[in-house]
Amino acid sequence: MRDITRVIYASDFSPASLVAFPHALRIAKATGAELTILTVLPSPVALFIDGGYVPQNVWDELYRGARAQADKEMDALLGEAVKAGVHVTTSIVEGTSPADDIVHTAGNLKADLLVLGTHGRTGVARFFLGSVAARVVATAPCPVLTVRAEANGEQP
Repeated sequence: MRDITRVIYASDFSPASLVAFPHALRIAKATGAELTILTVLPSPVALFIDGGYVPQNVWDELYRGARAQADKEMDALLGEAVKAGVHVTTSIVEGTSPADDIVHTAGNLKADLLVLGTHGRTGVARFFLGSVAARVVATAPCPVLTVRAEANGEQP
C-alpha cells in the first residue's frame, strides 16, 4: 500500500456526510497526511422552475447565501482539524455534477484517499435519488472510504 499523503473529505454538510468527518480526521492525523475539506456548490447556470426562468439577480442571491453557508460550515470543520493538529486546506468547487466534480478534484490534487458519507439508500430510493457516493466509488482515481449514516443522520 502506498503512503497516504493527501486525504480529501468531500461533504455537502448534511448530517449523512458529516458522520464521515471524524474518520477523515483520524486517518489524516494517524498518517500525517494533509486533509483537504471539499464541497461542491452549483455553478451559476440557467434554472427553470415550473417552466419559468429564474432571473440572474435571484440566482446570484441564492448563490451568495449558499456560498456564505458553505464558508461557515468549512470554517467549523477547519477549526476542528486545526484543533486536532492536522494540516488542513479547504476547497469550494463550483460544478454541475457533485460526483464528477469530486472525482475531478481528487485527480487534480493527487488524492491518496477520498472519504465521504453516504445515506446508504438502496433499491428504488437509490434509483430515483441517485448516489453521489456510488458514482464516486465507481470512478475515483484513488481508494474511497464511505461511511454510512443511519436514517437519522447518526453514525451506525
